[in-house]
Amino acid sequence: MMGVLKGMRVVEGSAFVAIPLAGMTLAQMGADVIRFDRLEGGLDYTRWPVTQDGRSLFWAGLNKGKRSIAIDMKNPRGRELITEIICAPGEDAGLFLTNLRVRGWMDYETLSTHRPDLVMVSLLGDRHGRPAVDYTVNPSVGFPDATGPEGSTDPVAHVLPAWDCIAGNMAVSGLLAAERHRLRTGAGQSVELTLKDVAAAMLGNLGIIGEVAVNGVDRPKGGNALYGAYGQDFVCADGERVMVIGLTERQWRGLLKVTGMADRMAALELELGESLSDEGARWRHRARITQVLAPWFASRAPAEFAEAFEAAGITWSTFRSFARAVREDPDLSPENPLFSELDQPGIGRYAVPGSPFSFSAEGREPPVPAPALGQHTEEILADVVRLPEGEIGRLFDEGIVKGA
Repeated sequence: MMGVLKGMRVVEGSAFVAIPLAGMTLAQMGADVIRFDRLEGGLDYTRWPVTQDGRSLFWAGLNKGKRSIAIDMKNPRGRELITEIICAPGEDAGLFLTNLRVRGWMDYETLSTHRPDLVMVSLLGDRHGRPAVDYTVNPSVGFPDATGPEGSTDPVAHVLPAWDCIAGNMAVSGLLAAERHRLRTGAGQSVELTLKDVAAAMLGNLGIIGEVAVNGVDRPKGGNALYGAYGQDFVCADGERVMVIGLTERQWRGLLKVTGMADRMAALELELGESLSDEGARWRHRARITQVLAPWFASRAPAEFAEAFEAAGITWSTFRSFARAVREDPDLSPENPLFSELDQPGIGRYAVPGSPFSFSAEGREPPVPAPALGQHTEEILADVVRLPEGEIGRLFDEGIVKGA
């Protein structure tokens, strides 16, 4: 594989979303990413969604472009092999990503005795050492209580694992920053972050902690409205639902121009005694604004205004299910250079994304299938651990390692 990180070797011991995402992100930029798993597969090896015969589309999606080795992690020799892979020599090696908390042999203190310049990035649940996932972090910081229809008292958990996605990319940033430090100083280090701290930081970065501490406001549910400005969903004449945004002054003026509602909004401003050019005013008076605009959308199908909206640069979209989006949206197909039709062994042929990055000096690399479990066991033992052929054979015979 080519790419800006060609030559870098990263070892990954992981499960679920964040760290597999981090490893895949690096692999798609050209790094040689080696994922090690138990002989039967890791905790996420059969994670849903799965095919009819139980093959994990989740695992295939988050492990594209990596190499896979399957090792008996309970066997002392298996643990030695993992240590040798993580701490293998080379100025571009000695980089380890993990969210598996294993004391005594796979922790930084132990591994760094084998390679003092090791860079190890660890994702934990919370700062107290407790496990956490998106579905526990999100309720603990408050987002479900601010999500859902106005007036509802039920919390709404989000199906997007947002903190996992953010934490995965922060793990990439942490590893590359520590690797740059090592290039300049020769020193390795341990880098830790926690899923809950990722969420807590964003709670503060987005001003929500300040909103509570300074303003004394516990943000209420806003339904599908865009908080702090104007953005609303509308049901159209054909039953389609669209989301329309008036966040910036340009977006707001464009929306009024295309819908022909500028005079109606001017009259509303006189009634309210407040200019709707202020985004905060648009939020406060969103219900009145929606009353004015809703009949316009209710009398038209999206096909009747789509061209005018696009010409005016209005920010809007149609609501779709996952299935409908895959069927209808060319951005989720090979028409978009991000995607390629790929044969994933054991699963079939379908559109698969490569890296969202497009580096001008490298060009866009097509996606590479996820490996079968243990697909690269023999070659990793040979070219990374440098074991002779006879010893590799014995490891297979004794069941310490397994191939695909």
